[in-house]
Amino acid sequence: MKKLTILMIGVLSMSNLIAQDISEALLYSQDNIQGSARFRALSGAFGALGGDMSAVSLNPAGSAIFNTSHASISLSSLNINNDVSYFNGRNSTSESKIDLHQAGGVFVFENTDDNSSWKKFVISIAYDKTANHDDQWFAKGRNTNSIDSYFLAYAQGLRLDEISAFPGETISEAYAEIGSFYGYENQQAFLGYESYILEPESDTDANTSYTSNINAGTFNQQYDYIARGYNGKVSFNAAAQYEDKLYLGVNLNAHFIDYDKFTFLRETNSNPGSLITNVGFENNLLTTGNGFSFQLGAILKVTKELRAGLTYNSPTWFTINEETTQSISTFVDDIDGGFTANVNPNVINVFEEYRLRSPGKISGSLAYVFGEKGLLSFDYSRRDYSNIELRPENESFFNSQNKIISNVFKAANAYRFGGEYKYKQLSFRGGYRFEESPYEDDSFVGDLTGYSLGLGYNFGNTRLDLTFDQAERTVNNPLYSVGLTDAATVDAVNSNVTLSLAFNL
Repeated sequence: MKKLTILMIGVLSMSNLIAQDISEALLYSQDNIQGSARFRALSGAFGALGGDMSAVSLNPAGSAIFNTSHASISLSSLNINNDVSYFNGRNSTSESKIDLHQAGGVFVFENTDDNSSWKKFVISIAYDKTANHDDQWFAKGRNTNSIDSYFLAYAQGLRLDEISAFPGETISEAYAEIGSFYGYENQQAFLGYESYILEPESDTDANTSYTSNINAGTFNQQYDYIARGYNGKVSFNAAAQYEDKLYLGVNLNAHFIDYDKFTFLRETNSNPGSLITNVGFENNLLTTGNGFSFQLGAILKVTKELRAGLTYNSPTWFTINEETTQSISTFVDDIDGGFTANVNPNVINVFEEYRLRSPGKISGSLAYVFGEKGLLSFDYSRRDYSNIELRPENESFFNSQNKIISNVFKAANAYRFGGEYKYKQLSFRGGYRFEESPYEDDSFVGDLTGYSLGLGYNFGNTRLDLTFDQAERTVNNPLYSVGLTDAATVDAVNSNVTLSLAFNL
């Protein structure tokens, strides 16, 4: 089926899309390295340790810990379990996938000048997945709030001739023209009107007041959510060792976003006098983006056993593109007989490119190394999510969204602990992490807790590592940003089994 492609060139159109769900600005801003099996086994507490390819993506000074050139690759099996509650409904979903999420190599160059304090120089390149967006759940329950509240919220105050098709105009043509001239909110009102949900108080072009053809009562609702995609980065690293105590490094990072979200609401009712008894409302969002950031890091050997690490992550400057498609169908129970109204514009809304600046991060680390026997490590990091910024910020709509972001989000702390014990060629590992909610009101998104257990075997120049880790968090997901804002509560448990192969070159 042919689809029309349109360009929404107004800032109004862009900001209406972004305003739908500022949690997606947060989604693109989170940087949580998936990492190698050894990295995950210590729950990412690697800022003062180095000597691991994923540790290099965390603290760029970590590559200077290597004594020989090194490479690693990691494969993981991810399992996502969601327990969902929505009013009187309870259900569970589960899905699994296998993913290649880490690869990299480091090249070590010894300094042969015995009179120099710089012992070696290192360059490396590494790929790490920094966020996994794959998720799937559905919410089912009985509500007293209908989807009509969503369309009414957009329609009130808009002229009828700005949300309806002209005589002889197709649904596709009208939807595209309304989006081009008036923006996203008029398109939502258009869908509500053309599907017979909205009823104008007077059938004139100048009408700006609307009622609903869905009568009050109870509504059986099922909301399906499917997301796919990830955030990733490629790090270009340079580091050096000064004497026997100080390691310094820098990363230049290329970031990318690939995110696809599908939602579908099915609502039915048998309320007396209700003209609309069945609604199916579909929305699709496709986001792609790229960005740049840099990192500065240092590791200091305070004593032979004690190490301290410090890392600065700059903000990430993203350029983002978004596309949407929508459709709605209703069953109209008219006095002259029932019929189905299908409103499927077959139009891709292509929104104007915009910029997103994610917040920077400061990390501090301590590690105590017990010679060849093992180690204990602790990492602390802080990132202020209220500093997320949509640009150009001098535009009034972006400015208003940034004010909302600064009020909704806060600075969040993260704590990571890890330990390793070595017995001959075997390594036994474990870790724990705790990450605060990025929301001022943590009833939207709760704190994250996780733990990890791992094994490693050293063959000499080759090491094989296996880790299991699990993290859980509770998230309240409003179905829509206006009108039908009732939330589905998702208790999410993510489990990973990671296998890494590392070898000296």
